[in-house]
Order: sequence, then C-alpha cells, then structure tokens
Amino acid sequence: MENKKIIIIDETLREGMQYRGVVFSLEQRKIVLEFQEKLGVDICQAGYPPAHDFEADTVRTLCRHAKKNTYNIRIAALGRANIHDADILLNTHVNDLHFHLHIKNKVTQEKLNQILHDLLKIIDYIRKQNSNAVLSIAMLDIGKSDDPILEQCVSFLSRHHIDILSLPDTSGMMAPNQVFEKIDKLSFKTGQTNISIHCHNDMGMASANSVMGILAGGKVLEASAMGIGERNGIADLYTTAKTLQDQGFDINLDTNNITTFKAYYRYIDSIIYEQTHGHLLTADTPVFGDAVKTHVAGTHAGGEYGLASEEQFFLNILCGKNLVKKYLDNHNIDYPAGMLDILTLNIKSKSAQLNRSLTRQDIKSIISSLSD
Repeated sequence: MENKKIIIIDETLREGMQYRGVVFSLEQRKIVLEFQEKLGVDICQAGYPPAHDFEADTVRTLCRHAKKNTYNIRIAALGRANIHDADILLNTHVNDLHFHLHIKNKVTQEKLNQILHDLLKIIDYIRKQNSNAVLSIAMLDIGKSDDPILEQCVSFLSRHHIDILSLPDTSGMMAPNQVFEKIDKLSFKTGQTNISIHCHNDMGMASANSVMGILAGGKVLEASAMGIGERNGIADLYTTAKTLQDQGFDINLDTNNITTFKAYYRYIDSIIYEQTHGHLLTADTPVFGDAVKTHVAGTHAGGEYGLASEEQFFLNILCGKNLVKKYLDNHNIDYPAGMLDILTLNIKSKSAQLNRSLTRQDIKSIISSLSD
C-alpha cells in the first residue's frame, strides 16, 4: 500500500444527534469543534441543515466560527442527494458537502440509470455554484445492497470525479472479513475517488470493521467520540484511529494528546448524562475507563495499561505472589521478609473462605497474624 494517508471525519455532532435523542446546543457544538481542532481532526461533520432552519443556521455559524478563528479543520454538512438539499447545504457556505443516497435492490436498470442521471445533474449544479466544493456521496447500505448495483454506482461516481465515496455498513450487521472483501473489490473501481468507511456498531464490530475497511483500500475514516451515534453508534474515534496509526497509517489526529482526548470524551459524556441520565464513559470504556488498569491475575500486572489515574489490584483466590508484592508496595504495607509465598497462600485461602476479594484491612490482619 503506497499511499497510507487517512482523512478523519469526526461525526460526533451530526451522528451524535441520533443517539437516544441527544441534542447539542450551538455553544456545545463550538466547544466540541474546539476539541476537534486541538486534536487535529481533518473534517467536522457539523450537522444536517435540511432538518430545520435552526440546524442550517447552526452549521453556518460553526463555519463562520472556524474561519474567524483560523481553524485548520474543515466544516462539512450532510443532506439528501437532491437539488433542494443541495441548495440548503450551499447556503451554509461550507465547502465540504456530504450527501446520502439509498437505492433499493429491486430497482430496474432503467430506473437506476435515471437515478444516476439525476445525480449527475446535482453534481454539476453544485460545481457551478461552488467550484471549491468537496463532494461526498454515501451509498446505503453495503451490507444489504446487491453487488451489481453497488459496482455500477461506484464506477459511475468515480468517472464523474466525486471526491469521496462513502460506503457505509448502515445496518451494522457485517463482520470484519465481509467489510474487507467488499471494500477490496470496490476499491479497484474508484480511480482517484477516495472511499470513506462508515460502520455501525449493532454487532459491536464498528471499530474492527472500520479498520478492515481502511486496510482494504479506504482512505477516509468516519468515526465519533466514544462511537456515539444512531442505535448502538459507529466506530470510536480514538481506538480506531490509534489502531490504524499503530499499523503505519499516516493521520493528522494527535492520538498522543491523551489529556485533550480524555477531556473531549468526558465533555461528551457529561452532555449525554445530562440528557439521558446514563453514561457512555464508564469503567469498561476501552483505554479511557478505569477498569483497564485493574488487575486480579498476576500475569496481567506486569505492563502499562490504559489511562486510569492509578492501577488497582484486587487480591483474591486467583492472585499470585508478584501481584501481592505490587499491591503491598503500592500501599506501602510492610510484611515479614522471606514470607511472601506463605502470605500469598494465606490471602488466597482467606479469599476462598470469605468468597470475595480482600480489603486492605484483611491483608493487614493476615500480615499481623504472620508476625505474631
């Protein structure tokens, strides 16, 4: 793979508004945009202007805000692939115009030809209105669309120089190998058009599917903070981008800026909690959750884990002497020299007797009994 440069589209603001009815205010969107700018996100998909005049005004304001503050991030808006929505998106003054188009499998060849002919009119119309427009067309849904229809649409759009062709697993039912096979096959038909990967998380595969889509030839990643989005969400911004970067892909997103990333995730989580009374950022959140630095089995306690403020060790029947020593050292608990083996055995036996992990006081009591 010669060109390993990947464009990142953060869809927290647009896709995130589809998560359990969450609504971002203008001020909240400005703060989110500031986080994205600091982290080096390439494109912010800021909203869906055709939904309402307020939404259009908000996207327009965010576009002005980014220009006024000389942000590097590009502002994008999403709408349906028709002239009505194209006019609305053009009037927000964003240069990145994203459209979605659903073609049913039962479509006749005559009807498909007409759809693509009408789409070409829209493309030409936009180019005349804004010669700097960067166009993205999303073809829904690669998991359910018949291959001949997808292949014809991909070839057509590539010939007409669409900048980005988004190929989403909208239903979120695909497996990583299926995404790879589909994108790998279609990537040979795109020419200079960049394939964008947008995977939903209904089966918990969104991040893995997105990685495989990029490995198969995708050049654009669509993701969001903590994977917030419709139903069970989409790919997680950090873990997906970090995985790709660790495999040699070139991204602008600063995955080393952990402090800002965690603040970003906490901010989004605070909005979610305020409106839904539930948290997305929990102990079990990959990388950012505290559970990633908790240990019971000693073999897992020898490395660096996650971003939790401190490691936690739970001593029970499964612990070994290395974990016991780490626990004692971390808590500055003295123990008799040369008695680590017997202390560990006593801790395991006490845990079995009580049917739970031991508290710090339990440990001190065992040490005290050994010292008598």
